[in-house]
Amino acid sequence: MPPEPADIAYTIPGMDVRDSQDIIELLQMRLHSLNDLHLTLKHVHWNVVGPHFIAVHEMIDPQVDQVRAMTDDLAERISTLGGEPVGTPGALVERRTWDDYSIGRAEAIEHLGALDLVYTSVIREHREAMRATESSDPVTQDMLIEQLRGLELFQWFVRAHLESSGGRLSTRGATTETGAAGQAAEQAPKGMAEVNFAVHLVWRRHG
Repeated sequence: MPPEPADIAYTIPGMDVRDSQDIIELLQMRLHSLNDLHLTLKHVHWNVVGPHFIAVHEMIDPQVDQVRAMTDDLAERISTLGGEPVGTPGALVERRTWDDYSIGRAEAIEHLGALDLVYTSVIREHREAMRATESSDPVTQDMLIEQLRGLELFQWFVRAHLESSGGRLSTRGATTETGAAGQAAEQAPKGMAEVNFAVHLVWRRHG
């Protein structure tokens, strides 16, 4: 049985213990979310196939590395606040509010469609955490803002493969990963290889 969050005996000078306890709980869920995200990204890295394999395969690994670094920052902030970060698989599975990533071996564009939904969920919840810490702990909020900058950039890299010249996302309206994957595949332009390569070059310059 994964451990329950423990009451803290101390916290950062100038902060209320009850506020810190609430922030620790919030950060623990963000830690679970980003631990799940970097595993999902690695799963995509291993299972992407098709003629556009290489650009997406190589785009994903830098995202994995940076998301892993974010989890380290979250865990260290929990400890700084007087809490005990929990990073075990059992705790993640028991406390998560989302299902496992649902796409196995598939074309690059299908994985990118599904990843758009994954990033949307992660970013939405990270923004909620950012707003929740605005008055009680601006230091934690600053960390979350910086993480959001990276997460939103990664989603842009994904969405660049899914966007039409008119600015419409092929995943628009999709509510499931399989649905988003199907829409992305159905609406993929014939010149996808050139798009993949261009975005790959953008990632190499910015990553």
